[in-house]
Amino acid sequence: MSQQSDISLSFFYALVSLLFIHHVFASASTTPQVQTVNTKPDIVNPKLPPRTLSPSKKFEGSSDLVHLRYHMGPVLSSTPINIYLIWYGRWANSQKLLIKDFLNSISPTTAAAKPSVSEWWRTVSLYTDQTGANVSRSILIAGEYTDSAYSHGTGLTRLTIQQVIASAVKSAPFPVDHKNGIYLILTSQDVTMQDFCRAVCGFHYFTFPSMVGYTLPYAWVGNSGKQCPEVCAYPFAVPGYMGGGGPGALKSPNGDVGVDGMISVIGHELAELSSNPLVNAWYAGEDPTAPTEIGDLCEGLYGTGGGGGYIGQVMRDRQGKTFNMNGRRGRKFLVQWIWSPVLKACSGPNALD
Repeated sequence: MSQQSDISLSFFYALVSLLFIHHVFASASTTPQVQTVNTKPDIVNPKLPPRTLSPSKKFEGSSDLVHLRYHMGPVLSSTPINIYLIWYGRWANSQKLLIKDFLNSISPTTAAAKPSVSEWWRTVSLYTDQTGANVSRSILIAGEYTDSAYSHGTGLTRLTIQQVIASAVKSAPFPVDHKNGIYLILTSQDVTMQDFCRAVCGFHYFTFPSMVGYTLPYAWVGNSGKQCPEVCAYPFAVPGYMGGGGPGALKSPNGDVGVDGMISVIGHELAELSSNPLVNAWYAGEDPTAPTEIGDLCEGLYGTGGGGGYIGQVMRDRQGKTFNMNGRRGRKFLVQWIWSPVLKACSGPNALD
């Protein structure tokens, strides 16, 4: 991934070409069940790799060639990690609620059905700094700011996104929290971003004191619903060039392709931001300007058997909505897996092995 921890789109094109060779719902039962804590969910198996690859099912992204190393920088170990949300552009309340439900599911006040978002974050919390402090298990939405007037226009760049943060901070809707805070900028579907759709779906970095006054870890994610859902909201949308081939798009868990697609990207960026906030902590590779981080290593993997272009085994509810983890208030989400420093492989709460 690039300096800003871009989500690689080259992997996406390989994923598309490999995934759409047969049926998505071939192994699903004809009378799927609604997943609960005590019932076996309906498993959607978008074609597993042949079992001859390994006698074990633990080959989802695992490799002896991956050298993820710690580079002595900080991780986000404060309790809680304060998230300051900046809603840039026009957002429906239902969209805001969906995203906030995901964030609040990371450390919920009441347990969600298994497999859960909080279990997914447990993998992220395995990462430590040089003092042995783990990434915090506790995340709190500490403040929100809405910029529906597009104060910096509808076309943003990597630099002007920092100006968006500066404007939000100066307007004092929330404090400058340079010790425990991270800033999450979410742009609406009518806002363009430098390299969006072409090379990135989201990125994270830190602000420059010359622009904001402080060094603040931040992440940006855009709503691709109108611009490129087939890229950044895959597999809920498929490229037009696929025509009638393949099984078609999977049904998104909450009925909003753009926002459901954003949630996996948000999870990806938050995991990397927490384990590598100043781009000097956990990453693979020798070039800090282009680190391969814990989300990059598992991009496109959502379930057991994933890898080589397969998303792996996920679940489907009675309405045909596809998901791999549960959140608060009965929400369901499809979120990519994260590299585990213990298993030395990609890991998720819905793993079957």
